[in-house]
Amino acid sequence: MKLSDDDLRRDGAFDVEERVVPGPTGAPDLSLLICTPAGLAGPAPGFFLIHGGGMVSGNNRQGMLEMLDWAEEFGLVVVSVEYRLAPETPHPGPVEDCYAGLVWTAEHAAELNIDPARIIVAGHSAGGGLAAALALLSRDRHGPALAGQMLMCPMLDDRNNTVSAQQIDGIGIWDRTCNETGWTALLGDQRGSGDVSPYAAPIRATDLSGLPPAFIDVGSAETFRDEDVAYASAIWAAGGVAELHVWPGGYHGYYGFAPHAQISRETRAARLQWLRRRLES
Repeated sequence: MKLSDDDLRRDGAFDVEERVVPGPTGAPDLSLLICTPAGLAGPAPGFFLIHGGGMVSGNNRQGMLEMLDWAEEFGLVVVSVEYRLAPETPHPGPVEDCYAGLVWTAEHAAELNIDPARIIVAGHSAGGGLAAALALLSRDRHGPALAGQMLMCPMLDDRNNTVSAQQIDGIGIWDRTCNETGWTALLGDQRGSGDVSPYAAPIRATDLSGLPPAFIDVGSAETFRDEDVAYASAIWAAGGVAELHVWPGGYHGYYGFAPHAQISRETRAARLQWLRRRLES
């Protein structure tokens, strides 16, 4: 079910607008969904959200309910990007859309009542992979300086050959076949080859230094477990900061499918605690 503007307004708690902004050079314009706490008095932290959907589905209203919970608690301005989807738009189209949206947000921070020094990128699943790629791209292009990257069960490795990918084969919410389908839609024949860009599959990056502090979480019973653990380890090896949670028994998206389960409540609490620390630092 696609959330309506009334759902997002929460009885007047948020002002909601959909803004059309320039896309990457030579590409169509982008739609940004912007939710601002009503009566916001001064510059607030900005939360740049990238939706999930395996690179092939979803929209910029997906995942907004949890983001608005956080926005109410911390007074965040949430900006969610509508990026083009594969296979109609292969790499680098989706990540370039996200980068164009982030650059526009940072350049218009004063207009949006956002503190440009406190912008955090975030995403679930494919959106988490794109958020990680966006942090790499922004570092390498000397783009917006990010205060953090929140990578929730991120989709990072096109090779699909880890132990966890092989374990979750024919079972679960996003199994090995689903993963191969999503990556092939994005990369075509390049998937799994030596020519894949780290801006498509961030686990391919050879330099993870100079990145904003990362939060990474994943379930122990999902395809992305091993690649997410490896990514956190590579950040630490490069001297960076990462907080990693591997939730025992968690399957892909468990916190959405079973929101009242104890593990789901603990997952949300850990995310909130990290976000609070980032915003207070």
